Amino acid sequence: MSMNQANTRCKREPKTTRLRIRPFHWAACLLPLSLMLSISITGCSFNPSKSPSPSGDGRVRPEIQIVISNLGMTFPEGMDENDNRYLSYIKEQTGLDIQVNTPPTEVYDEKLDVIMSSGNLPDMLHAYEPVWFDNYVKQGALLPLDDLIDQYGPHLKAKIPPEVWDRVKYGGKIYAVPSLNEVTGIELMYARKDWLDRLGLDPPETLDEYYEVIRAFAQDDPDGNGLQDTVGLTFTANLGRSSPFFGAFGTQLDTWFERDGKLVYGNILPETKEALGFLAQLYQEGLLEREFPLNLQTNLSEKIEYGKVGLFSATWYDTRGPIAANMKQDPNARWIPLEYPTGPKGDKGVYGIDVIRGYNVIPASSTHAAEVIQLLDFIASDYKTLKLGFENEIWRQDGDRIVTDFALHDESLYRGIYQSLVDVPDETLFKLRLDSLGDFNLYNNIQTIHRNIMPNAFYGIPTPAMGKYNENLDRLEDVFVKIIMGIEPLDAFDRYVEQWKAAGGSEITKEVNRWYESESRRMGNSLDLEGGER
Repeated sequence: MSMNQANTRCKREPKTTRLRIRPFHWAACLLPLSLMLSISITGCSFNPSKSPSPSGDGRVRPEIQIVISNLGMTFPEGMDENDNRYLSYIKEQTGLDIQVNTPPTEVYDEKLDVIMSSGNLPDMLHAYEPVWFDNYVKQGALLPLDDLIDQYGPHLKAKIPPEVWDRVKYGGKIYAVPSLNEVTGIELMYARKDWLDRLGLDPPETLDEYYEVIRAFAQDDPDGNGLQDTVGLTFTANLGRSSPFFGAFGTQLDTWFERDGKLVYGNILPETKEALGFLAQLYQEGLLEREFPLNLQTNLSEKIEYGKVGLFSATWYDTRGPIAANMKQDPNARWIPLEYPTGPKGDKGVYGIDVIRGYNVIPASSTHAAEVIQLLDFIASDYKTLKLGFENEIWRQDGDRIVTDFALHDESLYRGIYQSLVDVPDETLFKLRLDSLGDFNLYNNIQTIHRNIMPNAFYGIPTPAMGKYNENLDRLEDVFVKIIMGIEPLDAFDRYVEQWKAAGGSEITKEVNRWYESESRRMGNSLDLEGGER
């Protein structure tokens, strides 16, 4: 199994594989290729017992039941999600007996719905979809957490910014403890420098230069084997890994932009039609891989590893995955990061990911809500141990750097299942940790992405119309791939725009702009107050 196959499993499939990536955890995305071979997805039966259990010293531990994702992780032999060193450590430190249920990642959201409709509710669930969270808050199914956080969550209050808490409030009350993303984006361009050199090409910067490199990589035998067996450019299914090419036209899919004081949806912008036209041209000329609509992450990874792809939109961690695997296969392979393609109007960039990556919620019927908050507060407080592993075993401090034992690090990656419940980014620790994982340019990759993010202008809770219409609107997007493949003409985009508006998009746009007007007034008032204080 390739690294990217595991990434797909740990992220789970969002509404498309293009943009929203969840659940995402750094450990799952930095797995070595050798460990990928052993990854499998398993479910877990839910133990309904509520009887407290004794600790080793005879004390009775309160039992809490939690539902979380396994992130695609596996455990060392003899361990599982309820029996391992890191969960034992958490139990000892908190004095809690924690029973863990990890539904299969492929059907995780569906399983959360089944659990919520059952008569046997756990004490906590970790959800990833804001629409799911929104739905159950509005049903009155979740507990408000303000008083509990005030009493039992000092580290949560200190480490999660106020503006993030605002994102999980309804009627002024907090209904989730959020887990945060460490990175602001995922994709950046990488290319094989040895192929560029062999063909006498400079690293591309403009879209026109990208076109020439893509053409040459497809047609001019960049690997020198005398065969026409290389790919100019490829994506994954549902236009995964295409973001920089939309960015060159000043747009991104599934992203809201401000235009003339109003928010508009990227999918229906004229610039998106231009981007689709460019990609359709590549496909028609045989420069965009014919089978890209069938590519899973594993297919892309294998094509990179075995020298069929020399330019693609990589994730920031692919340098430790398929790119590293390719250089191991071919000692002459050299990969370099590229500037994002700059389009005809000077635009470039890539989509951003939301600051919130997950929601810890407590069903209204839970009798152990205080213990859940204590658990989450501990995870936030002991961030370094759970993030890096046990000190002086998996890692040690050597002056101003961290030295990691890779074998032990890889063996205990499952700790991320628990730590990721409350990710609270620490920039200093983040860089030290990434640098300790080897010379893969990881931190610099992330900084490059951060400088080129095209942010989503809408970051509020899902509007009512989103919950009502999103599923149908998503299905309309199939036309994008059909346009690129020539199955539909480019003008089919105009029909899509009209259908999108009529099928609920116009209603969503009105709600989003009401939110935007309210947020603009709030921000203006905040700035006025700050100015007055000064």
